[in-house]
Amino acid sequence: MGVQEKIAELQLEMARTQKNKATEGHLGILKAKLAKLRTELLEPTGPTKQAGEGFDVVKYGDARIALIGFPSVGKSTALALLTGTESEAAAYEFTTLTCIPGVIHHKGTKIQLLDLPGIIEGAASGKGRGRQVIAVAKSADLVLMMLDATKPDAHRAQLEQELETAMIRLNKDPPDIYFKRKKTGGIKFNNMVPLTKMGATPGDTVYRVLQEYRIHNCEVVFRGDYSIDDMIDVIEGNRKYVKCLYCYNKVDAVTMEEVEVLASQPNSIVVSCHLNLNMDRLVSRMWDMLALIRIYTRRRGEPPDLEEPTVLTAGRGGVNVKTMCMHLHKDLLKEFKYALCWGQSCKHAPQRVGKDHELCDEDVIQVFKKTAKQYGMEKKGKTLTKQGCLAEPKKEVDKKDKRGPSSNRHDGGPAKNTGKMGKSAGFA
Repeated sequence: MGVQEKIAELQLEMARTQKNKATEGHLGILKAKLAKLRTELLEPTGPTKQAGEGFDVVKYGDARIALIGFPSVGKSTALALLTGTESEAAAYEFTTLTCIPGVIHHKGTKIQLLDLPGIIEGAASGKGRGRQVIAVAKSADLVLMMLDATKPDAHRAQLEQELETAMIRLNKDPPDIYFKRKKTGGIKFNNMVPLTKMGATPGDTVYRVLQEYRIHNCEVVFRGDYSIDDMIDVIEGNRKYVKCLYCYNKVDAVTMEEVEVLASQPNSIVVSCHLNLNMDRLVSRMWDMLALIRIYTRRRGEPPDLEEPTVLTAGRGGVNVKTMCMHLHKDLLKEFKYALCWGQSCKHAPQRVGKDHELCDEDVIQVFKKTAKQYGMEKKGKTLTKQGCLAEPKKEVDKKDKRGPSSNRHDGGPAKNTGKMGKSAGFA
């Protein structure tokens, strides 16, 4: 029996199983088996693995957005309107057969937009070059899901299911579950909040899932009310959490009541690529969901450089001073002494900050480096005092003799017994 047949059999058994507190453990085991089979299907290993033709597109700019949707929903037209890149658009399906990149210039940043071929049902298992399309979506900072407003809402659920099968979690945060494998000690399970999604006996469900993965020594701590699916994602460790914006195209062909219903859904926007309606609002929504932070640098005695900002984001290393120094130069962090900051992240202007200071949009930073003398002394393991003098290294006391030198001791052995009684013997 192949992997596809085993997956279909498990899905059929899960559909026939009633969902209640008594069957949570059994469903958890079935979900764990299904996750292992899907991982084996998506990431084949051994001699059966073949190198297929992928979309070799180099990352460019400050962020990457992937256009995903069914064929003939307006992805190529949206790419041409937003970036000015020519992409073939026609009335028949599968017009785009490869990945076509474009660049959006917005607020001094460069955002790469990728037009991907339309995916079909079963794309997660490799149909219609679905694996290549999903692999690009995993490397994106934002997924722009193009939907046809004239088609039923089941298309959205179908696309979400395909990405869910391909280990992509849309608009979700990684679960706050501590999981660590150990060599000995058995399984230690603890939860900081009541678990309402794990059945009547959460501990038994966790133990049975871990036994399915053949994990007999580990530590698991739930810091939130999560389900067994979240725990399986933590154990697998290969899930990708990506933000997603649902874009409903062709709203000029539906009624105003339908447009209001689509626009009121969370993380959704309505546009018309044919009439170029609401495209500027689409760019603003993408900018807000990417949460890009622009940082301007300033030299001593000069105004800040407002033309080429350093762009940071939480998904690419964080938004602190340390990440900004790594963007400027890899050796700047070694010579970093302190920085002066102007902007919304400061209590007063300017404020002296360190490496861990969190920055806000359009902050101005001036970095001060260590002097050559200070940097050289630190490399040798020495320190300088505030007056610039070389500090003497601390004397290490032998652990065997913490009392230090004494008149009753000599270098050759224990203290001499003089036979006299006095102050040294503890008498007044």
